[in-house]
Amino acid sequence: MSEDRWNTVLVLGGIRSGKSGFAESLVASAPSVRYVATAVGGEDDPEWLARIEAHQLRRPQSWTTEETGGDPARLTELIAQAGPDETLLVDDLGGWVAAVLDPARQPKDDEADVAALAAAVRGAVARVVLVSPEVGLSLVPVTPVGRAFADALGTTNQALASACDGVVLVVAGQPTWLRNGPLAPAHAPVDAPVEAPTVVSRPVPVTTPVTPTPPPPPPAQPTTVVEPVVPAEPEPGLSAALSGSTMTLPLVASGLTEIKPGMDLPLPSSDSGPDARDRLVTIDLPGGGLGALGEAVEFAAATQSTVTPRAWVGVRVVVIAGRHTGGAVAGVDAADVERRVAEAEAGTGLLGRLAGQAGADIAVLRTAETGAMEDGPATSEEAVEAALRDGWQLADGAADAGRDAILLAGIGAGTEAAATAVLAATTGAEPVATLPRVQAPGGRFDDAAWMVRCAAIRDALHRIRQEPRGATDILRQIGGLDVAVATGVLLGAAARRIPVLLDGPLGIAAGLVARDLASQTRHWCLLPEAGTLALVKQGADVLGLTPVLQVGLDLGEGANALAVLPLIRTAVGLASASPVHPALLDEVGDDGLDDVSDDLSDDDDDLTEFAEPEPHGPGPATIASA
Repeated sequence: MSEDRWNTVLVLGGIRSGKSGFAESLVASAPSVRYVATAVGGEDDPEWLARIEAHQLRRPQSWTTEETGGDPARLTELIAQAGPDETLLVDDLGGWVAAVLDPARQPKDDEADVAALAAAVRGAVARVVLVSPEVGLSLVPVTPVGRAFADALGTTNQALASACDGVVLVVAGQPTWLRNGPLAPAHAPVDAPVEAPTVVSRPVPVTTPVTPTPPPPPPAQPTTVVEPVVPAEPEPGLSAALSGSTMTLPLVASGLTEIKPGMDLPLPSSDSGPDARDRLVTIDLPGGGLGALGEAVEFAAATQSTVTPRAWVGVRVVVIAGRHTGGAVAGVDAADVERRVAEAEAGTGLLGRLAGQAGADIAVLRTAETGAMEDGPATSEEAVEAALRDGWQLADGAADAGRDAILLAGIGAGTEAAATAVLAATTGAEPVATLPRVQAPGGRFDDAAWMVRCAAIRDALHRIRQEPRGATDILRQIGGLDVAVATGVLLGAAARRIPVLLDGPLGIAAGLVARDLASQTRHWCLLPEAGTLALVKQGADVLGLTPVLQVGLDLGEGANALAVLPLIRTAVGLASASPVHPALLDEVGDDGLDDVSDDLSDDDDDLTEFAEPEPHGPGPATIASA
């Protein structure tokens, strides 16, 4: 069982509600998916066939399809026989119920068929997502056949809802979780309120999606709302954690999983990324292709486990506002920092404008104040643990809202100095070569403040020269709470298989620390723009991250990536939608992929069997020595 620990979900919704698309998003990150189609008949109905074709075209090439036909027992067998490493998407139960009610099968015990299916789902070891129409909100059908179908489907939905770990209702494309699921927020019992525990840093704002308004009118600004603090549930014991629903993330819900080095988190597909890059040379594009943007296509393919990745449509900008003290904040205008944080919370300012243009939303987290690194530990061990969990929950919040990517940004006092100290402590980099200069409004540089920051980092590194250098030790001694929260975001995103776009010192420092807790995290990170900071470039090189673009932007952490995000989206979309060049197809309708690989294999054979031909006619020839 992976870290996100969910198993079975029932997705309900009306006609054209978006339930199928939402169900597909739940399994989009799986290495392979077996799509179980239940539709029967309709061969003479063009509109019905068009619906089926639309579903087929939406599925990635890595998915396989299996049809149950008119045999309801086949679906029960497929679910019962699926292994723990398999993922099944059943779409939908309306077709299955129609097969159950088929007059040709009568008389049959229909209730026994429903009970058998529910038992198979309850005992499933594979990941199973079931899609079903919700017909209970419409008028009672006027025909006996219609009433029988509505009654049977309602009974089936109730049986499977009780068998599944989570149940979600999709209306107008918006999911609402009816019972705890992988994307469901946790709520405390209403009748037994418990005072929420005090933590050092807590994710407060939760955002709503925003649709950008194209120029010439000014773009729509992402809006944010403040989430009320919900009373926390009493912490369950060990037995409750072991016997509870597998949908609950134990890291947050019970404390059973500990954040420590050697965590086993998922990895992106090792095949889809290289295969997608190889496919780029075959697609029908004029000129030399996508160039450096191929790096983004390969990353998207690996994180989505498909050679034809889709562009990210729901990006959440996670802004972490840290508050360091001591020499790290020399030259900082606290009022100006507060103004920028407030603008981000309101969805205005530079970040708000760029987020609106990119169709992204913003969530802001303010951390508690961090001590001066040169005087002693920046924070406590308990505060670091709480901050890591807050970051993990922040990634959960993005996944719960259906976001398919996170863009990590930082606005804080002293963050650059803390990130420089982390880079020096983990890689041996020289602080004076990587610490960014202190820039004042008007393009002026405050070199005196820069020297104070250098001295603070030097003293902090000297202080911990004989201290342990583990991940949590680095966070406690010099990193502070903002770096700890960002590290938790990377860990939680990897657990939920969500790619993270890094952009600036905070993200790079968090990546270096997260690498020592779970090495898989760096494989879920992308650096869209190199920027101008030596700190970012050197840290990215240590993490093995190749910048997609090197435009030289210096707009601040988060803004650089937002500025180039539309271009990266365009590249990923082109790579996915463009067909193979006609010259590489053997016949119309051929996808060209197999033929290209076959041709390459044939070329390899030719190379191994190549022998220099004997010359014929006049010309230079090799004369053997006597």
